[in-house]
Amino acid sequence: MNPVLKLYNKVQQYPFGKRIFSYMVSRKAPYFKTIRPQIEELRPNFIQVKMRKRKAIHNHLKTVHAIAMCNICEYAMGICAETSIPKHRRWIPMGMEVAYLKKATTDLTATCDLSDADWDQSEVPCFVSVKNAEGVEVMTATITLKVTDKPKKK
Repeated sequence: MNPVLKLYNKVQQYPFGKRIFSYMVSRKAPYFKTIRPQIEELRPNFIQVKMRKRKAIHNHLKTVHAIAMCNICEYAMGICAETSIPKHRRWIPMGMEVAYLKKATTDLTATCDLSDADWDQSEVPCFVSVKNAEGVEVMTATITLKVTDKPKKK
């Protein structure tokens, strides 16, 4: 089993297991702590992450800031990619194309589904959808990953 999924499943045995795991990931990449992401569901090729709307991530319109939404997209894509990629491969983001569709005035949920990803390719597009509390899509992102084989150990 993938080590990230193994750890995720292990902490699920404890109270607040999802919150603990979400925090652990944010400690590994501290910038993610700014949005306080909460993983709701994680399995190979799929993740769903929530982010509460709060003052710290507001823009001047008192809606969720565009960069905070980009941040949750990268968080969702990164964990989903890490739990889905074959053991002999590695990834790094090359670019992100975003579309802001509506003002984000509520808590948000980002979903990334990599069921159709071809990990044998050198570039893999990862689509992330961000929806508000009513289920209306407020943002989409396509994050392109460069995928290569891991170097051979000496």
